[in-house]
Amino acid sequence: MSYLDDPRVLFAAERTLLAWQRSAIALMGFGFVVERFGLFLRMVANQPLSPSQRGFSLWLGVALLLTGAVVSVISALQFRNVVRGLGDKEIPRPYWTEVGVWLNFLLAAIALALAVHFVTSG
Repeated sequence: MSYLDDPRVLFAAERTLLAWQRSAIALMGFGFVVERFGLFLRMVANQPLSPSQRGFSLWLGVALLLTGAVVSVISALQFRNVVRGLGDKEIPRPYWTEVGVWLNFLLAAIALALAVHFVTSG
């Protein structure tokens, strides 16, 4: 429980959540680019594409996507724990503290869907 009675504590926690959210988006974006770049190289070389040839770029891209999803979920849960420890004076009344949390969960779901799509698509 915080005893500062200052709304800036909430806003600092929210800035931290947003920083982790940006990091998760960067990891997911990099994972997408890595996976698609391997496909692009095979297309440029005029090689037939088969699941066995997808290789390293597929698994590195999927690993980065899943890492981004994990970072997104962990940061959302951590922010939720911080908000629960704040007092009434530290959270402005009409303020929605759950928007960032649900956005992080949505980002994680999108990353998981992309990872599943990359692994199952032929």
